[in-house]
Formats: sequence, C-alpha cells, structure tokens
Amino acid sequence: MPPSVFCPQSSPLNFTLFKSPHPKIQTLNPPKKETITFPNNMAPKLQDFSQSVKLKYVKLGYQYLVKHFLAFFLFPIILALSIHAFQTNPEEIIQLWNSMHISSVQIVFTLFFTIYSLMLFIMSRPRTVYLVDYALYKPPRNFRVSFAAFMEHAQLALFTEPKSVHFQMKILGRSGLGEETCLPPAIHYIPPSPNMALAREEAELVIFSCMDSLFQKTNLNPKDVDILILNCSLFSPTPSLTAMVINKYKMRSNIKSFNLSGMGCSAGLISIDLAKDLLQHHPNSNAVVISTEILTPNSYLGKERAMLLPNCLFRMGGAALLLSNRSSDRHRAKYKLAHVVRTNIGADDKAYNCIQQEEDSEGHVGIKLNIDLMTIAGEALKSNITTMGPLVLPASEQILFALSLIGRKIFNSKLKPYIPDFKAAFEHFCIHAGGRAVIDELQKNLRLTEEHVEASRMTLHRFGNTSSSSLWYEMNYIEAKGRMKKGDRVWQIGFGSGFKCNSAVWKCNRTVRMPVDGPWDDCIDQYPVHIPDMIKL
Repeated sequence: MPPSVFCPQSSPLNFTLFKSPHPKIQTLNPPKKETITFPNNMAPKLQDFSQSVKLKYVKLGYQYLVKHFLAFFLFPIILALSIHAFQTNPEEIIQLWNSMHISSVQIVFTLFFTIYSLMLFIMSRPRTVYLVDYALYKPPRNFRVSFAAFMEHAQLALFTEPKSVHFQMKILGRSGLGEETCLPPAIHYIPPSPNMALAREEAELVIFSCMDSLFQKTNLNPKDVDILILNCSLFSPTPSLTAMVINKYKMRSNIKSFNLSGMGCSAGLISIDLAKDLLQHHPNSNAVVISTEILTPNSYLGKERAMLLPNCLFRMGGAALLLSNRSSDRHRAKYKLAHVVRTNIGADDKAYNCIQQEEDSEGHVGIKLNIDLMTIAGEALKSNITTMGPLVLPASEQILFALSLIGRKIFNSKLKPYIPDFKAAFEHFCIHAGGRAVIDELQKNLRLTEEHVEASRMTLHRFGNTSSSSLWYEMNYIEAKGRMKKGDRVWQIGFGSGFKCNSAVWKCNRTVRMPVDGPWDDCIDQYPVHIPDMIKL
C-alpha cells in the first residue's frame, strides 16, 4: 500500500485529512491559510532559562575551584615565604647555613640518594604508548547492499518463511543502517556461498588493504614490525591469519605474533591492552594491531529469528594500527594511550550465554542474541565505569559522587544517586556501533548530547556494525570533521560476547589537520544526516 502523502505548509499542524479518489489511499491536504491568534492570557510563553543558566555557571565555578584548589592553597604560602626571603639579609642566610653544621659526607650522601631516587623513578614508571597512525578498509561500491537488494535476497533464500522475511524487514528498517553498507561477494550470491576459499579471499582483501595503507602512511618497512596482533572472532583458520600476514609481507623470523579469536566486538580494545603490556616489557619497539571480522563463513541461512538479527546489522570493515613506545615517534604520533579498563562478567550464566554461536534445529550455524542482551550490557558498563571513573573524572565530580554515596549510606538510602558527568572528563566519545539500541542506551545513561554520539550514529549509518573495527571508523569521522584538537581526550567503549565491556582512553598528541585520508574522505560533507526511527521497506 502506498504511504500517506504529507504536504507541510507554514505550520506543521495545518493538515486536513480527505479521501482520495483511490479507495485504498488517504492523503493529507492543507486547508486555506488561516491566522491563529491567542488571547493575552493564553499566549505561548518562552521557558525561563535563567535558573538553569545560573546553575550551569555555579557548577563551572565549582569545577574550576576544585581543579585549582592546590594552586589557590599554595599561592599565599609561597607569596609569604618569598616576601620573607626578600626581607632577609645575606648575612643572616650565611649565619643560618653555618649554624646547620652540614658535613661533606652528608652532602655526598644526600646527592647520591637524590640521584638514585630520580633514576629509580624514571626506570620504574610505565613507558608511554603512542598511536602513530591507523588505516581503515573502505569496501568498493560494487560490494554495496541496498535495502532492496537485501530484502530481495532474503525473500529468495527464505521463500517458504514469509514471517522470517518480514522480521528482517522490520529490523532493517529500525536498525539505523543506510543504503551504502557493504557485504562480501560470497553473500551477494544467490544462494550465499560461505566456503573456506571465499572466506580467505575476504580476509586477504580486507587485511592486506589495511596493511598496505598503514605502511604507506607511516613509512614503515614490514621487516621493522616487532609485534603483530590480529583479532577476528569467528574466522580462525590454520595457518592463522597472523601467519598469513607474516607470509605476505615477509616479516622477520623473531616477530612476536598473536592471533585472538572468539572475543567478540570488544576484541579490538583487548588487542590494544595486549600490545600495551608487551610494549611495557620490550623497550624501543612497535606493534601493529589488526581488527576485523570476516563475514563470509558466518552468514546465517536458517529461519531462527534470534539468529537472523546479525545478518541485518553486521557489515564489512577492518582497521590496522601502529603503536610504538619509541621516543622518536612522540612528535609524529596522533594519540597517546592513557588508560585501558577491561570488564568481564562471564562468571554470570546469563551474561555468558547472552551471545552464542550455535546450530539451530535444522543444523544451520549462526550467532544467537538473547533478549536480555541490553540489560547485561548495562551491568557490564556500570562495572566498567566504576573502575574508569576514579582514573579520569576531575576531583569536582569525584567529590560530588562521594558525598552522594555517603548521603545514601548514612541519611537516606532512597536518595537518587549522583551520576558523574563524564562530559567533564572527555571531549569525544566513540561508542561501539553495535546497533541503534546500544547507542541510545549509552547516550541516556551517560547523559550525552546528540553531538557526542554523532560519530557512532553516522558510522552505523554509513558502514553498519563492523564489529571490533567500528571504534576506529568513529575516530576517523571525528578527525574528518576537523574536531580533533591537541589535548582532546577520547573515550572508546566496546562490548563483546562473554560478556565483556572494555574501555580505552586516548589523548590527542597533535591537532589532526584536514583533509583526513580515510573512508570518509568522499562523503564527510554529506554528514550528519537525519536517521528516521523507522524506514518503511
């Protein structure tokens, strides 16, 4: 049935419903222009924002006071000591020195202890890990899967299951995906052809494209790579994907390689954490981290609704990163790694079983998503930010949170707990583009604005859920918009099966200049776009 026709005029409320000549179509027709007047006592009034503005500046003043409390406290003391020192005669200072009776042995011991303590501090502090640069995979246009093509394939594959086709149509319409997302060639076939050979071809295409671009950007020789880490959850062949990379680029025989599988969409941050730990133990080294998901062998061909959902959301993507602890890379690096916090609540049975790869009743293998997934994700996030908060929140927010906690414990347990304002700790947020519901829930819980979640929504719209690499498409979106400035802090949040919630905090090392090379370079001017709640297919 064709949709109703809307003809908006100067006022969005001026519509009149009339019957169309076609018996099954109703349209909306604007009436003649009318002037609507309100009596004086009914005239619409603007909201008085004076109170909220005052509260805003009170909060800003409080944050500034707490942040610079030490300076405010020490300044009068230092000023008083300085005035006293200027008023003291040189003879009095010499007399004070002579009265201390310090021997040469004490001076030597003091110097030795000071130098030893300084060297111990320098050697024991953690090495700084830099993100020199990264590269992303951009699928060719002939891999594009439009809504019409997706639904046509679904109807042909499930021609005996109209309810399953209709279910996928509803999911796709509400998913937040756009018409430009891509799937590998094997899934374009009718019927799909998920075999090992085509899966290897997809892996080579995505991974080698990212690696070639990374080597070109960073002028890195493949033989100079010290550590290689690759994460891909659902495709783990033998030889491994890291062995495939080493063979392709003829890397050194003593390279330290790691292949991570089964870690879900948060595996990219797990790889970052592993690289960080390895770089702490290997000075003057670098690490290449590759994050991707190979879709060819994981297209679900059955009719189970809970297992059809990933078919509607997951799309092609991949990222390759160069991390380094070398001081020579400090000036050219884009970011500096500040924190990585990992949370695994797999000890709980519901959390462990909420995302599982299994067979349906007809023997078709797919990923099953349980209905309580969002509740479990919320619990994992709560645990993760409990650890992350003290590391990143300013003292002003931590004091307010502590006072709220004390008030609830001592005075009234029904008091509403204070939710820390993470916008005071970060300028940018990269939320895993796992789906519209994930982004909506985190925006609500963290009280973020539309601008804070813009990168996540637009990445989901343009590239779909690219699994562990989605965070880097979001980072590249922020850069392509010219918003990444030196000193800015970025919070990456990822969720994965098991169940895991992982976070990484980056600090921008230098202002990223435009234009930015990457998958957004030919379409960034078209974004952001309006994404309707429901697209009728």
